[in-house]
Amino acid sequence: MKILPVVAALMLSALAATSSAADGLITVKSPHSVKDTMDRLEAAAKGKGLNVFLRVDHAAGAKKVGKNLRPTELLVFGNPQGGTPLMECAQTSGIDLPLKALAWQDAGGQVWLGYNDPQYLAKRHDAGNCAVVPNLLKALAGLAADAVR
Repeated sequence: MKILPVVAALMLSALAATSSAADGLITVKSPHSVKDTMDRLEAAAKGKGLNVFLRVDHAAGAKKVGKNLRPTELLVFGNPQGGTPLMECAQTSGIDLPLKALAWQDAGGQVWLGYNDPQYLAKRHDAGNCAVVPNLLKALAGLAADAVR
């Protein structure tokens, strides 16, 4: 019966996530600060053997030019094992790789974690039947769930 809590957690994660077919962005509410959400996402990505290429603090960048921006951070991550099969289906998908996730705080103080929907990316690059897309979707959903847990 250990599978029931796992199934319940996945179902709750799916319910908490919202996806906009129009823009291809999947967003999940986070109970953590932007920094903590990204720290957790980075740890989860590294824990799954993914490379973390870059972390950008957009608010810190804005401050350097005298602008105010609510907390907003970007993480760029991935590995050739996941990205290459998508590029084999459509080499132009390389423009959207490595994968990216953005954490931000909205005007109401809610923190969100968003990432590109692999199904949207596949459609964008005319690779809708690419076999790796469900795997990427599952992996990203799992990483996001770890980050906001």
